[in-house]
Amino acid sequence: MDNWIPNIVLGQDYDKRYADSLIHYDEQTNLANFFGNEMPVHRHAQFAQLHFFKQGPISFHIDDELYRVTGPVCFFTPAATPHSFRVEANTGGHVLTIHQSIIWKLLKEGLGREISTELSKPSCITTEHLSTAQLTEWRQLEQALEAIHLEWLESRYGKSLALESWIRITLILISRLSSRRNEGNQISNDELYLFNRFSDLIEQHFKAHWALPQYTAELGISENKLHQLCQNISGKPPKRLIQDRTIQEAKLLLTMTEQSIREICFGLGFSDPAYFSRYFKRLTGTTAKRYRESSIS
Repeated sequence: MDNWIPNIVLGQDYDKRYADSLIHYDEQTNLANFFGNEMPVHRHAQFAQLHFFKQGPISFHIDDELYRVTGPVCFFTPAATPHSFRVEANTGGHVLTIHQSIIWKLLKEGLGREISTELSKPSCITTEHLSTAQLTEWRQLEQALEAIHLEWLESRYGKSLALESWIRITLILISRLSSRRNEGNQISNDELYLFNRFSDLIEQHFKAHWALPQYTAELGISENKLHQLCQNISGKPPKRLIQDRTIQEAKLLLTMTEQSIREICFGLGFSDPAYFSRYFKRLTGTTAKRYRESSIS
């Protein structure tokens, strides 16, 4: 995968209120107003993305496939997959961005291997040639995205749980519909496959502070190969990706729980609170205490 393809992080490049969020939602119109109606090739290294366009002609390029369709249409782009698109000014719709750890969590809770397979490859879903049963699922998908839209806009009791539940339903529907549209398609990007496996291992073992040789042994590749792979896809070395996941979890715990910094330290697998404090400050530029205070104010 070419190094020149930019990695866009919506929480940093678009809406800094959600810099540490694992989920991001916005109306397509708002994103178009910021980025424009013609989005050049880019990727989201650790985030999958769903674009639902309500109307108009759409040109959408995912990896090696170019789709020219008329809305309504839904595109699912797995994490790190290059994509670009062009739409009209009045297209409208939804853009849902989901960290791959959220997807893995839902898949591991029993959604099944077939769903995992479908969500590992890009898909383009239109209403053309759908059966009556499939059109029902399409309408359910529209309803799920509208529900996510409403939950995102308001601060209500159980918001996080509700969002996760609607995302679960959305992923199931995407998988059901895309399995009927993408038969025969193959996942051709071996680098992407390995990167996703590495990211999965990070999710499983970052609290155990695995060393790089443990990851490469599990992947069956050399450290040089892993370094090149991560640089090509995310623009970061593997060690930094592991550190980022640890810091991301620390920030979530500092923001969303009342655990003491000492408790967070031990919960993340650190044995020395002083070392954890230095680690956090070195990677974020601020102390854990100040980060918590700034998130409250």
